[in-house]
Amino acid sequence: MKSTDHTEKKAEKPEIGKTDFNVTFPSLEADTICQDREYCMVEFENEKKRIRFHDYQEIYSIPGLYEHIFYEVLKCRSPQLIGKLLENELERADRDASELTVLDVGAGNGIMGEVLRDMGVRRIVGVDILEEARMGALRDRPGVYSEYHAGDLTALSPEMEEALCNRNFNCMTLVAALGFGDIPPEVFSAAFNYIRDGGWIAFNIKDEFLKTGHESGFSRLIRRMEQQGTMKLLVQARYVHRLSISGEELMYTVMLGRKLCDVSPSLNGS
Repeated sequence: MKSTDHTEKKAEKPEIGKTDFNVTFPSLEADTICQDREYCMVEFENEKKRIRFHDYQEIYSIPGLYEHIFYEVLKCRSPQLIGKLLENELERADRDASELTVLDVGAGNGIMGEVLRDMGVRRIVGVDILEEARMGALRDRPGVYSEYHAGDLTALSPEMEEALCNRNFNCMTLVAALGFGDIPPEVFSAAFNYIRDGGWIAFNIKDEFLKTGHESGFSRLIRRMEQQGTMKLLVQARYVHRLSISGEELMYTVMLGRKLCDVSPSLNGS
């Protein structure tokens, strides 16, 4: 599906913060740019620079820019969809969102956390490898997270590890952060193991990463988790995550299940 040409599309004043900026997207080469290399030109404070979509530290530094690019222009719908599916499964299990203690992994500047809060979740802990993400979430969505930690889940400080171990998480969310060098299988497994047995697991992943033999390793990990009884999958659905800069639909798969036991280190192996 094609959308309107974004080449000269300029940003409205963002809802988050009071920052003014102008954003333009490539047009002539847009059809040839893969998702991992998408970018835009941003004019901010009398400076114009090219920002790659995966340069999150730069995007989060400008209030409203992330929301404008991915939600206003490219129509991302993943947090809302995952939140709705989680609500549906909680209702089927006769559970309430207020009972959840959520570990929001790859939390960014807090959009999934905000969805969870609006669902009625009272205890949400955010984790992201970028300090800029933590700062953006505290700036744009104060009060959404009970705590927000910046760090690598496979190389935690003793203080951060103790903080996460003591929270007794019964739900993990991970939205639009798997693959592309952002969150590898080892980090997913480490986060998964902080959730207690029986906890809810909700995440999405680009269809491409689920293909057998894909170099990212996620296809192998998720298949083994199911085969070895690590996770019981309740929902698996293919959907449009967002549009590309050329207007093409980017297809992702949402997965929602229950944790049965920890992931063993061997599941991440070859």
